[in-house]
Amino acid sequence: MTSRLPLSPVLAQNPVIAVLRASHASEYAPIVDALVAGGVRSIELTLTTQGVLDELAGLRTRFGDAAEIGVGTVTTVDEAERAISAGAEYLVTPVTYPEIVEYAVQRGVAIYPGGLTPTELHTGWRLGAAGVKLFPASAVGPGYIGQLRGPFPDLAVIPSGGVAIDTAPDWIEAGAVAVSLGGPLLGDAFKGGDLGLLRARAHRVSRLVAEAVALRASRPR
Repeated sequence: MTSRLPLSPVLAQNPVIAVLRASHASEYAPIVDALVAGGVRSIELTLTTQGVLDELAGLRTRFGDAAEIGVGTVTTVDEAERAISAGAEYLVTPVTYPEIVEYAVQRGVAIYPGGLTPTELHTGWRLGAAGVKLFPASAVGPGYIGQLRGPFPDLAVIPSGGVAIDTAPDWIEAGAVAVSLGGPLLGDAFKGGDLGLLRARAHRVSRLVAEAVALRASRPR
């Protein structure tokens, strides 16, 4: 049986992943500061941003246990290897390539492979992914998770792509184990926007998701 890492304690405590894209990774630190202050502590740094792997070790040192920092938009085994070597605490992919999932599992690093169809999502799960990224989530909506739960009752789904702050709790109530947000959470933060407002958005989505988790837990099974 394929070994599977559980969701991290950080993500279990607040099941929100912030997806960061910028012109250069040197812009990340103050953004992560604001997110962590607002309660969002799981941070995905995308490889589409220049300098991510060069800046990763410094960010890990700066934030320590206050945040878990993973690397996303991983599309090759070589990228996965370099990200893990640089200190990525988890990996996220936009597609399901079995060789990447298998490599991460062998290295003992949590991975969330992206897929849309039942075949793609179950393939990643069967190979030992800690969870599967439903992408783009906006193409299907929260009800899709209920449909997946029929044949795959244990599937740990994390919707990404089109998830907004106000719709995040809908996904959690539908059965998602976490939600992943980029633009709707980050807003204009990388364009000189008010970091106080970013902190407020992080706090708001954290509160809404926590309420949704509690509501789901209160329902009869």
